[in-house]
Amino acid sequence: MNSRRRFLGQFAGSIGGLAALPETVLGANQRVRFGIIGYGARGEDIVRDALNCPNTEFAAVCDIYTDQREKAKLLAPAIKTFIDHRLMLEEKDLDAVLIATPQHLHCQHFVDSIEAGKHVYQEKTMAFTVEHAKRMRAAYEPVKAKQVVEIGHQYCSSGNVVDAKGFLEGGKLGKITAIDATMYRNTPHGKAQWSRAVRPGMNAENIVWNKFLGEAPKVAFDANRYLNWRFFWDYSGGNVYENMCHQVSFWYKVLDLKIPQTVTMTGGLYLWKDGREVPDTMNVAMTQPEDMLFSWVSGFGNASLGITEQVLGTDGTILRGPQLRYLPEKVNLPNAPALTGETPTPASAHMKNFMDAIREGKEVNCPFDLGFRVSIACRMAVDSYRQGRTLRWDAAREEIV
Repeated sequence: MNSRRRFLGQFAGSIGGLAALPETVLGANQRVRFGIIGYGARGEDIVRDALNCPNTEFAAVCDIYTDQREKAKLLAPAIKTFIDHRLMLEEKDLDAVLIATPQHLHCQHFVDSIEAGKHVYQEKTMAFTVEHAKRMRAAYEPVKAKQVVEIGHQYCSSGNVVDAKGFLEGGKLGKITAIDATMYRNTPHGKAQWSRAVRPGMNAENIVWNKFLGEAPKVAFDANRYLNWRFFWDYSGGNVYENMCHQVSFWYKVLDLKIPQTVTMTGGLYLWKDGREVPDTMNVAMTQPEDMLFSWVSGFGNASLGITEQVLGTDGTILRGPQLRYLPEKVNLPNAPALTGETPTPASAHMKNFMDAIREGKEVNCPFDLGFRVSIACRMAVDSYRQGRTLRWDAAREEIV
């Protein structure tokens, strides 16, 4: 065990009346040395977030594509580079691991990182399947008292959380029966959402294809499948896993919602006939055990409805978009004032929360259990769409049926 951790644990345990800190809590002034598995566009974003936090060091990068490892060295020339994440995890002075790989690889990288004794920032959506979610939980449960896990639903660290919970106080919403959410985007003609052009050198010599496939079906090397993995069911949950998860995680946190009882997803590929398998237009309806309907509609062909959520109660509405607002239902609260959220969101707030949890034992804003519930809801939606039927969650057996 690292000597600085041993000292801090012994020091805290020796003071009468104070509980011993977990042995992996570093202390407020200790530097957090982190590495990343998966240095794509999102990986670079969260590395920059981590470097925006005080007293952090980008120490290692693992990526199966040569160009990505070289790109990481432009940001931190002294970092160690790895092709095999297991070798990176053997680095004894590495405190934390950020995971930003395609969704089908999350389980393998998470479990290996936890078993290596690292703190983990796991990008969304946390788990690709129910079986993956259970494997991740089995790895984390025995060590959760001493290893920090933060799931990358960054809305959970926004100032809107504070304001939304404030709007709920005093029964200002009454009985909530529905949440209506939208997520719409548009792009110029000929520039499909998510589509990336294969670059020269993106070939089997520079990409370790078997490591990309992981547990997915074995297919011959295909640079398009590697680069545009979000298009394919083998590696991606489509826009449900990319964006619905964020809006669901926010309200699952604020309202402490459980895994839905049933989920129905409809839609199709109505716009981008470019070889993708995931839909570009979709509608998801989740019946919640809290006697509530959570609806999410999304498309890539028009941006006018934007990204919004409306929480609908008998006595008021919370509207979340560019601003967070509360509007009373005058039929029941005729004299109540409208309210506007005022709490700001600091830069890199979610990553800072992760680093503070490592150093100071603070509670994470998006814990494993929240990531677990969101993952199941998202999987139910995708499976409903692919099977063409409503799916139900068997809570006793923890299975989708």
